Amino acid sequence: MIAHLRGRLFTKHPGTAIVEAGGVGYEVIISIPTFTALPAEGAEVSLYIHTQVREDILALYGFLDLKEKRLFERLITVTGVGPRLAVTILSGLNPERTVAAICAQDHATLTHIPGVGKKLAERLVVELKDKLEDMAVAPAAVVAAGPAAEDVLSALTNLGYQRPAAQKAIETAVEKDKSAGEGFDSLFRAALKVIR
Repeated sequence: MIAHLRGRLFTKHPGTAIVEAGGVGYEVIISIPTFTALPAEGAEVSLYIHTQVREDILALYGFLDLKEKRLFERLITVTGVGPRLAVTILSGLNPERTVAAICAQDHATLTHIPGVGKKLAERLVVELKDKLEDMAVAPAAVVAAGPAAEDVLSALTNLGYQRPAAQKAIETAVEKDKSAGEGFDSLFRAALKVIR
């Protein structure tokens, strides 16, 4: 069972990366947040790995963050959630917001994730809410970023930016200038500068 992989990042694309270790190129399925956090191609990379073995497939799922891997492994215990859907969930919301939404029984936030309908959101809450207490943290930084943060996040995703990248841009903009989070226009402009 492969649990960790370190080597040269041969190629990266949204959803997959190839890591060359010991002369072998391993194709690793990754979430969008992992993709955006990967170094440039050719750099050394270290990934936590979840290995899926079935009679017809051997698949590697890679994570830069151990917390993301732990959440992935809990998501796939939910009825009807396979590894691919778990990666989609992690691509739609960062681990902290996913855990917070499940613990708070916030079905509305969960249904914003592509591929998660009302029934699956309810199943995620029912099956995981008591299993994520050790992963729960303070409310997500985007909420703390100010009253306009959710509107700016919605505007950026409507423009085609990935939700995790948009969240990171908002958080970075507020870190640079605390007053930016007070109004929609100032936060939107500041986040756009960061995301470009």
